[in-house]
Amino acid sequence: MGPLKGIKVIEFSGIGPGPFCGMLLADLGADVIRISRKDAEGMENKFDIHNRSKRTIVADLKNKKSVDEILKLISQVDVIFEGFRPGVMEKLGLGPDVCLEINPKLVYGRMTGWGQDGPMSKMAGHDINYISLSGALNAIGRKDSNPIPPLNLIGDYGGGGMHLAFGIVSGLIHSIRTGEGQVVDSAMVDGSLSLMSFFYSLKEMGHWDDKRESNLLDGYAHFYDTYECKDNKYIAIGSIEPQFYSELLDKLGIDDERFLDQYNKKLWPELKQVIASKIMQKTRLEWQDIFSDTDACVTPVLDMSEAQENIHNLKRNAFTNIDGFNQPSASPRFSKTKPEIKYNAKKVGIDLDDICNEFGLSKEALSN
Repeated sequence: MGPLKGIKVIEFSGIGPGPFCGMLLADLGADVIRISRKDAEGMENKFDIHNRSKRTIVADLKNKKSVDEILKLISQVDVIFEGFRPGVMEKLGLGPDVCLEINPKLVYGRMTGWGQDGPMSKMAGHDINYISLSGALNAIGRKDSNPIPPLNLIGDYGGGGMHLAFGIVSGLIHSIRTGEGQVVDSAMVDGSLSLMSFFYSLKEMGHWDDKRESNLLDGYAHFYDTYECKDNKYIAIGSIEPQFYSELLDKLGIDDERFLDQYNKKLWPELKQVIASKIMQKTRLEWQDIFSDTDACVTPVLDMSEAQENIHNLKRNAFTNIDGFNQPSASPRFSKTKPEIKYNAKKVGIDLDDICNEFGLSKEALSN
C-alpha cells in the first residue's frame, strides 16, 4: 500500500480538480470516501479514472438528519475537501468552523477557481478563465494567432487538484506534529500563478517578452519546437544545452556556420526553416530510429493511443490495466510504500452499508 495508508479522507463529489486531488490521495493509499448527491445513486462509469480506488456513499446535504450523520463521519476522519463556491458549505452546516470544532485535528481542503475571498471569489469560471488572469494563457500559442488553451492542465490539474493535494498532505504533517487542524484555501488562479514562477523570474531579469513565440521556451527557438515529418506526424525537439544541440545538428546532417551561433535570436526564424525542411524529408519513425539512444533531446509526438504502446512507457509500467481498462498508473513511485490502484470507479452509493457499519452511522438518516 502507498505512503498514505491509514489516512481517512472525505471528498464531497465535484468535477475536475477535486476528484483529481482525491485520485492522487487514493492512489497513494488514502481511504477516500466520496459523498455524492442522492440523485446520482446507482450511476456507474468504470472509465472515470478520477474516481478509481474510492469508496462511495450518497447523502442529501440539504437534509439536517443527513448532515448530522455526515458530521459524525467527519469527526472520525483526517481530511475533508470540497469544491463548492465560497459560503456553500457554511450554508449546509458543514463549514470549517463547525467541522474543526468537532474534529480539531481535521485538515479542511477548499478547491475553488478564485479563492475564498477577493472581488471575484463568488463568480463562475473555468480553467481558461483562471489561467487568463495568471499570465499563463497569454504566453501560449503562435504569435500570429489567439492564445491557445493548453487543455485544462494548468488551472484545473496542475494549479488546482495537484496543489490542493500538496496542501492537504502539508496540512496533515502539521496536524500530526501539533494536533492542530486547519483550512487549506487552494485557488486555481493562485496555483497557476505558482506554476508561472519561473517565467516571472525570466521577465524580471529581462529574458522574457510578453509577445507570444518570441522566447526560448515558447516555440520561437529553432531548437525548441515541434516539426512536421514526411508522414504528417510530428517530432519534438528540445536541444537546449550546447552538447545536445551539437548532437542534434550531427544527426540532422547540418553543417552550416549560421547554426554555430545557437542563441542568436535574429537567426532563429531562418534556422527554423532549414530544420523544418530537413525534418520533412523523413517519416516520424525514421527520425525516431535516427535519434534513439542519443542525447539530442528529440522524441516523437504521440497521441494517447500511441502513448500506451510506447516501449519506454511499457517498460516503466506507466499504464495499469484494471478489468480491461488501460489507464495511467499511480504516480509518483516510492521505493518502500508502493502505490496501488485498487479498483475502477464504483457504482455511486454502493459502499453505504459498509461505511455506516464501520463509522456507526444511520443508513436511514443518510438515505432519506
